[in-house]
Amino acid sequence: MSRPKTGSGGGPRPKPAAAGTSGRSGTVSPELSGSSVDAVVRALFELSWNRARDLVGRGKITVDGRVVTTPTTHVRAGAVVALDLAARDPRTVKESLEPDAIVHVDPHIVVVDKPSGISTVPFDPEGMGASIAVRARTPDEEVTLDQRVRTALAKRERARGRSGPPPDIGVVHRLDKETSGLLVFTRSWTAKKALLQAFRFHHVHRRYLAIVHGIPKDQTIVSHFVEDRGDGLRGSVERRKGRSYAVGSEKTQRAVTHVEVLERFPTSGAGEPCALVACRLETGRTHQIRIHLSEAGHPVLGERVYIRGFDRPLVPAPRVMLHAAELGFEHPATGKEMRWTSEPPADMQEMLAFLRGA
Repeated sequence: MSRPKTGSGGGPRPKPAAAGTSGRSGTVSPELSGSSVDAVVRALFELSWNRARDLVGRGKITVDGRVVTTPTTHVRAGAVVALDLAARDPRTVKESLEPDAIVHVDPHIVVVDKPSGISTVPFDPEGMGASIAVRARTPDEEVTLDQRVRTALAKRERARGRSGPPPDIGVVHRLDKETSGLLVFTRSWTAKKALLQAFRFHHVHRRYLAIVHGIPKDQTIVSHFVEDRGDGLRGSVERRKGRSYAVGSEKTQRAVTHVEVLERFPTSGAGEPCALVACRLETGRTHQIRIHLSEAGHPVLGERVYIRGFDRPLVPAPRVMLHAAELGFEHPATGKEMRWTSEPPADMQEMLAFLRGA
């Protein structure tokens, strides 16, 4: 996909800052329409690439009044892009969960609608089922989802007049850092034991939404994952060069993904065909959806790892466009069937609008 030129002549000159302010603004020209916000900032304000990206990342840029912190966010003609050097860096804001991020809580489980850009847990050498204990943090260490959930639960307890340390929670599955959507932590040993078994025997309903390159077909993808498929990456043994089967003591994991095409964008706003798909996991291997879709020739937009061999132009995206939209299981204490749904977040909605040409 060709990108518009971003020289200083690609649109109106930025307006000078008014007296007493620390910013400038400019309007996106038709020539810059569809470009990433860092390219537009570079062109409008005659900056270097590094400077433009730094300003975006530090929350100094707004598009039509909204702060944009992802350099690859697309902007359209007519949008007003403003620079304010006095704007507060969002990375310095106290990191906590939004009030509506916890969608269900009871004595046994807590279901969370995870924002993108947050790791589920810190590195956990004891494995997926390890309990989350209190951890010391250095000032620059990321505040992970489990820590935010514990803090939110502690606030709930204090609001009820109960004091004490943040409650412990257990991990039974994870979402990648850039993936958004529904995830469950456990709050009791009963729940932890039951849900670990449910995940192990694939009794948990998980449905994801993904925006992908190209237009796939409805299909069920079955393969066996190995740690190195021959190019240094985790992937399907059936897809590697040479022996497409396990060798010696090499371990494989069966991976099954059911793919359904929900919406096709044959002539998208990005200039490349794309599609919105739903992926239902029958198994839940690490990076399973990303690997399966990439190996099928349809990597997820924003993918930076599993794209080797993809020979078409990559459509820029602010992150991996993957969202855990549905989660369901039998409640570990009551036996009641539980199910939750989550709408795609704003960045995915904006990408879909862009692809639809809205």
